[in-house]
Amino acid sequence: MEESESVVSSLPDVLQPFEVQALISYLDHEPTPMIVMNTDYEILAANTAYRRQFATAGRAPIGQKCYAMSHHYQVPCDQAGEHCPLQSALVTKGPDRVLHIHHTPRGPEHVDVELRPIIDQQHRVVGFVERLQTVRHASVQASRQGLVGKAPAFNRALGELQRVAMSDLPVLLLGESGSGKELFARAVHEASPRARGPFVVVDCSGLTESLFESELFGYEKGAFTGAHVRKAGLVETAKGGTLFLDEIGDVPLGMQVKLLRLIESATFRRVGAVDTQQAEFRLVAATHKPLQQMVAKGEFRQDLYYRISAFPIHLPPLRERRDDIPLLVESLLQRGAGVGSKPLQTSPEAMAQLMHHDWPGNIRELRNVIERARLFADDGVIKSEHLALELFQPTRSPGMDKPVSEVADLMEMARQFKGSRKELAASLGMSERTLYRRMKSTGPDRG
Repeated sequence: MEESESVVSSLPDVLQPFEVQALISYLDHEPTPMIVMNTDYEILAANTAYRRQFATAGRAPIGQKCYAMSHHYQVPCDQAGEHCPLQSALVTKGPDRVLHIHHTPRGPEHVDVELRPIIDQQHRVVGFVERLQTVRHASVQASRQGLVGKAPAFNRALGELQRVAMSDLPVLLLGESGSGKELFARAVHEASPRARGPFVVVDCSGLTESLFESELFGYEKGAFTGAHVRKAGLVETAKGGTLFLDEIGDVPLGMQVKLLRLIESATFRRVGAVDTQQAEFRLVAATHKPLQQMVAKGEFRQDLYYRISAFPIHLPPLRERRDDIPLLVESLLQRGAGVGSKPLQTSPEAMAQLMHHDWPGNIRELRNVIERARLFADDGVIKSEHLALELFQPTRSPGMDKPVSEVADLMEMARQFKGSRKELAASLGMSERTLYRRMKSTGPDRG
């Protein structure tokens, strides 16, 4: 025993088996999956929660490289173009956290990885404890519900969501119309301690000041003409849960001060009431408008802006996550299929057309295109001629039915395309005449 102990003491840079066993005995009481690794990326041990969730046939990958198991890589993550928390912790000697797409027994999944270094008495990193938590409200595979995506821009936003979800900070979702702000808001709610509470949506667009106040705060019987009974407002309905203010940039200026008071004091009064009610909710707001510019112009209160923007998350437009389009299309087709029916398929030509489109209406536009195409796919396959993307474009100025940037992109595609103009038009799902008109607006046509 004494001889073996002397051997152990002569290897200070190695995490010893008895130390690993003691650590795992401690971690086995944790409900979250955890593994212990050495500085060579090797998995030394795994707790029971890890074995249940990530092990194949109940056998943890002891002795395997972490990057080989999680990503099927031959080299560490940082050498494969990804962020490696192990390398970061080696340098900083502190914890690191990242959202990765991991291979699991269930297929690829979003996994929130938190890594902490084990430091010896000489302040050297001798190993790591890694905590892995599967993201339940987002999918890397086609899904009938929730968030879907795996593009880097999507993963960035999802990683930020994971960091803020467990807190009670107000979240401000910023993104173009149709980029999925309500789905992200619901995901914040579902990943938070308030998940068992209500998720209440307030559509701030198109509401007058008086209507907004009665919808938000409720009203007493007789408060105004038509108020025959007392009605609870949406703030009251959201008690214990999340209040989602969609398109908060549309809240009338006169109402913004009352909204500020609600957020600051967590109190409100029903319309026509004298007594004060206590509010208890987590705030998530969203807008496609440039709030900072609106503040500078006096169109949005600065104090309210700072109250709602404690944690802003920028949601990427669909054109910045084109790699997600096939995944989103498959998900939309699954969601639209009847119970027991087989989802439609998309032809390669139609998918190529969808991938090249700029999607100014983002996921909402994609959903509309797919829903229309579904009605024409009699043989179970969506083809290019079923998409009719030009029908979904917003009205442009006379003589220009596409923005200049989109026309420029079209010109670049025309220069690179090897076939005729007719073939190019067919690949884009438009008539040759429409293609000619759009190209002629900024340059010579293609012969």
